[in-house]
Amino acid sequence: MPYTFKKSLELFARAARVIPQGIPGHLTPVITVPGSYPYFAAKAKGCRFWDVDGNEFIDYMCGYGPMILGYAHEKVDEAYRKQARLGSCTSIATNLSVDLAEEITKTIDCADWVMFAKNGADATSMAVMLARGFTKRDKIVLAEEGYHGTQPWAGTNPVGITPTDRADILMVPWGDVNAFCEVMARHKGQVAGVMFTPYHHPVFADQRLPGPSYWPEMRRICDEHGIVLIIDDVRAGWRLDLRGSGHYFGIRPDLACYSKAMANGYAISALVGSERLRITASKAYFAGSFWCNAPEMAAAMACLEEMKAIDAPKVVKELGETLMKGLGERAAAHGLKVSITGPPAIPFMKFANETNFMRSQLFCGECASRGVFFHPHHNWFLSTAHTPQDIAQTLDAADEGFRVVKEKFGG
Repeated sequence: MPYTFKKSLELFARAARVIPQGIPGHLTPVITVPGSYPYFAAKAKGCRFWDVDGNEFIDYMCGYGPMILGYAHEKVDEAYRKQARLGSCTSIATNLSVDLAEEITKTIDCADWVMFAKNGADATSMAVMLARGFTKRDKIVLAEEGYHGTQPWAGTNPVGITPTDRADILMVPWGDVNAFCEVMARHKGQVAGVMFTPYHHPVFADQRLPGPSYWPEMRRICDEHGIVLIIDDVRAGWRLDLRGSGHYFGIRPDLACYSKAMANGYAISALVGSERLRITASKAYFAGSFWCNAPEMAAAMACLEEMKAIDAPKVVKELGETLMKGLGERAAAHGLKVSITGPPAIPFMKFANETNFMRSQLFCGECASRGVFFHPHHNWFLSTAHTPQDIAQTLDAADEGFRVVKEKFGG
């Protein structure tokens, strides 16, 4: 029987009276399928969550990436609880900041040092500051359609943003080395850094993986022009390679930003960097009252230990391959054309013969009503808590979703 969302809708009506948008930001139901999706969760375990109406979902958003080992993971949660009983936001740092930093520098290929913060936007902002501080230049190159947070310089929010906020930001298409070189020529000696995601994962569009020469060529150009090369690994970090997405694609960036999967849902982020930026990093002032909270660091230690023990990137890659292959086969069986892009661990599917996402919205809504939580516009995530049985159940629900799309839209 299709799910209903009576309590979610009632709760949203209350929320709209006291919270702008009711549910702000990327969790808003406005960008999913209102009426077909749950709005509020009640609990979560493994790869599943239950909404306030009691509906159960196999979750392929994983909290938009942070959940990599499964919700309510006992080892990670116990590490957090154990440390929380000893104290959380203390007046001085704890030994865990040293322990975690040592573990990260041993794990991530490009990490000679680490600075901790709370979310991905903290890390990307620190990276921009260090690139400018190191080079004594102003310009930062970003990719069109890219996302690095809601900061004014990142350009993701038009409200309250002035031209001055983005005066030193230069935009190029992701993956276009020639366009990057043209920008370099127009702003010779002015570019401090370039920040790109390791592969292109915009919303409302196919994901794009780099060609084999792209990242080595970007590394060469940045070295030639004295530019700091930054990889925003907040979203992809540790789902592709525990040594970092830079290592996965064959290069060593100067700076890399991490958060999301770092502590399986606890709020922590990190900026890692190469030796040549250490002095600049030591001179810059970064601080937050919660940035050295020990429980989150304990959770990150436990999460990293577990990811290594089970080879998390291999697990999510294999699960993702099964999901992607199955979705393609089920769609084809209904005579539907789909585009499935990105790494298997972080896939995205849309219908190849449309640009308005009406088929995707219908498909994802039908899947949601059958207990499978996909997003019609944003990439999905696999976790190590998903199982082959979960994938099989997902594909059965997807088959019904494809059937409904075929009935409504045809091929």
